[in-house]
Amino acid sequence: MKNRTQQLQVSKETYKKVMERDEGCIFCRQGYNMHPKFPTTMDCVIMDAMHFINKSKGGLGIKQNLAIGCRFHHGHLDNGNKGQRQEMLEIFEEYLKSKYEDWNKENLVYRKW
Repeated sequence: MKNRTQQLQVSKETYKKVMERDEGCIFCRQGYNMHPKFPTTMDCVIMDAMHFINKSKGGLGIKQNLAIGCRFHHGHLDNGNKGQRQEMLEIFEEYLKSKYEDWNKENLVYRKW
């Protein structure tokens, strides 16, 4: 069995599958809080795998806990300094629910047993 650290990381294979599923930033596609210089800034071009449940809280590196976000939106989600974190998490959750019929937050967290 993999240890906790390994289970929280996003493998190259999982990243590829999530990128194919999402086809780019889930927030950009919705036109959510766009960068004023979009798409000319690198923050809108570099794509990251975002965890719905943070790794620091035991969020697994699985497709059901991930979505693709540009560096701009990923920063807003993680930092929350613009007061948008809760709204972004709601959008993120609805997105994941639309992709996985049996999606459940409880299944996204590392459990030792």
